[in-house]
Amino acid sequence: MPTLILLRHGESQWNLENRFTGWVDVPLSPKGEQEAKDAGKLLKEFRIDKVYTSVLQRAIETARLALEAAGQTDLPVERDQALNERHYGDLQGLNKAETAEKFGDEQVKLWRRSYDIRPPGGESLKDTAARTLPYFEAHIVPDIREGQNVLVVAHGNSLRSIVMSLDKMTEQEVIELNIPTGIPLVYEFDDKGEIVSKRYLSGKNA
Repeated sequence: MPTLILLRHGESQWNLENRFTGWVDVPLSPKGEQEAKDAGKLLKEFRIDKVYTSVLQRAIETARLALEAAGQTDLPVERDQALNERHYGDLQGLNKAETAEKFGDEQVKLWRRSYDIRPPGGESLKDTAARTLPYFEAHIVPDIREGQNVLVVAHGNSLRSIVMSLDKMTEQEVIELNIPTGIPLVYEFDDKGEIVSKRYLSGKNA
C-alpha cells in the first residue's frame, strides 16, 4: 500500500523568535534539530523510497536528520523551490506579535491563514498552491501510483496547500488548518490512488 508522508521542518531559528520567515533561508533551532530526529524515529516503521524537499535549508536539514534517525540514508532526493514556504513579502523578518499590534490580530490572521489574501508584496496560499500543486501532481503523484513510499519535507503553507487538495477542504476550512512542526502526517493509498487512511504519528508509535 503506497504511503505519502508529509513532514513540516523542525522549528527554525525564526520560528523560535516568532518572525515571519517565508523564503529567508534560516537554519533550524536546536529544538528543531531534535524535532527532526524525533520524527525520524517515528519513520522507522516505513520503507521510504524517495524524498522531496524545498530548496531551503530548514527543510533539507530536517530531511537529513530524520532519515539518519530512521536508519534510511542514500535515498534519491529531489529538491525544488515549488515546495518552498509561501513568500511573506514585506512581512519577512518581522516579529508576528509586533505586526499584530500594528495591523490588528484579525488582519494578520488573514495574511497568515486565508486562502487568497496576500500579505503586502507576498504570496497568498492560493499563489503558493499554484506552484506547489502542479509540481506535486507532476512529480510526487506518479511515484505514489507506482507503489512507492514518498517523504515530502517542506513548510507550513506549501504543505497546507497539499493537504487542502488531498482532503478536499474549502477555502473557509483551510483557515483553521495548521501543520505542526516535526510531526509526520501519513496518508495511505489503495491501488487506485484513493486515500484509505490519514494519521499523524506521535511519540507513542516510537
